[in-house]
Amino acid sequence: MREEVIQLLITEAVKARQMAYAPYSEYLVGAALVVPSGKIYTGCNVENASYGLTNCAERTAIFKAVSEGQRHIDAIAIVGGPLVEPEADEGDEVESKIKTDYAYPCGACRQVLSEFLPESGNIDIIVANSVDDYKLLKLSELLPYSFN
Repeated sequence: MREEVIQLLITEAVKARQMAYAPYSEYLVGAALVVPSGKIYTGCNVENASYGLTNCAERTAIFKAVSEGQRHIDAIAIVGGPLVEPEADEGDEVESKIKTDYAYPCGACRQVLSEFLPESGNIDIIVANSVDDYKLLKLSELLPYSFN
């Protein structure tokens, strides 16, 4: 995978994370995926008081792509982390901070991803702290025995 595509996906995942609705866990996640045509779809996590109804950022992005006719995913970038206590900056203004940590897709997201394999037969998974600090994995590494 080309470095500029990786960096673009990470940048888009960071933007998507800003839209996360996570009042219960305060763990904000953004995802950005690319399909064979080069189009990018993004998603964020959307929590619910009934925890089982929560939707992960990865599946939000996947469902957006599928709802627009896409059936194959080449790569997905995931950026996540918890909110940390607000801190005062030099001007004594308080702003919330998000601590970034490698956010790996959950088992459900891994299984959903396996439904939309590209012709290469594998999806690149990028977990990132920033455009310069990321890990590039294959879906087959994270889900070696998918149900399909």
